[in-house]
Amino acid sequence: MTLSTDPVPGLDVSLEEGVLRLTFNRPEVFNALSGEIALALADLLESVPSRDDVRVVVLTGVGAAFNAGADISGEDAHEKFDVRAMDVTNRIIRAIVACDRPVLAAVNGVAAGVGCGIALACDIVVAAESSSYMLAFTRIGFMPDGGTSATVAASIGRARAMRMALLAEPLSAQEAYAAGLVTHVASDEEFPALVDTLVRRLASGPPLAFAATKKAVNAATLVLLEDALERERTGQVVLMRTADVAEGMRAFSERRKPVFRGE
Repeated sequence: MTLSTDPVPGLDVSLEEGVLRLTFNRPEVFNALSGEIALALADLLESVPSRDDVRVVVLTGVGAAFNAGADISGEDAHEKFDVRAMDVTNRIIRAIVACDRPVLAAVNGVAAGVGCGIALACDIVVAAESSSYMLAFTRIGFMPDGGTSATVAASIGRARAMRMALLAEPLSAQEAYAAGLVTHVASDEEFPALVDTLVRRLASGPPLAFAATKKAVNAATLVLLEDALERERTGQVVLMRTADVAEGMRAFSERRKPVFRGE
């Protein structure tokens, strides 16, 4: 069975031989996540457990980025953000973790902000050598969200999580692999073949055993995820009202360094 639809511009959806592929396709803005795309993605991921035709989910991107995070382009972008954006983001992360099918992130390029959070919530994270990973939130006056305050620390420990979160320093694919943030890394040339091999293995594997394994590992390692999502939601809602966030977003749009005043 082959299904190809486009629920919203910028998110390509296809289903073939049990593989549901969800592809971010806004390369002109590094696949930044619009509200419309986020909502469609959440709906699709939440539908998977009730479907008999899906054995594995693949998330990937087109162009130079996997996903660069929330779309903060345009003037006064901070005025477009409210608690609803956080709620949809949290739905995506919860759906990936709770899904009883394996979810694989094929990270073809930059994974930043909530885009990084989406990738790291997945069960298998395959990194192209040219990809990079960054919690860029503090650059615009926000705190990490997308569950990253739990998932990153669970993967690489508190010290390295603090370094990523506070300094917003990108990790290369090799650095992310060495730190334990991603499961596989391959050269850009070998990346598609590795993704295909892993997807075939997951699609033909034992679904009941995969579901039980995923549930057990996540219960042991992500026990604090739900609390983290709520703390992130609360913190971001407060930060959304600050002058620092407004300055950070304006500076991003104007391609200059922000001046934060703690206001």
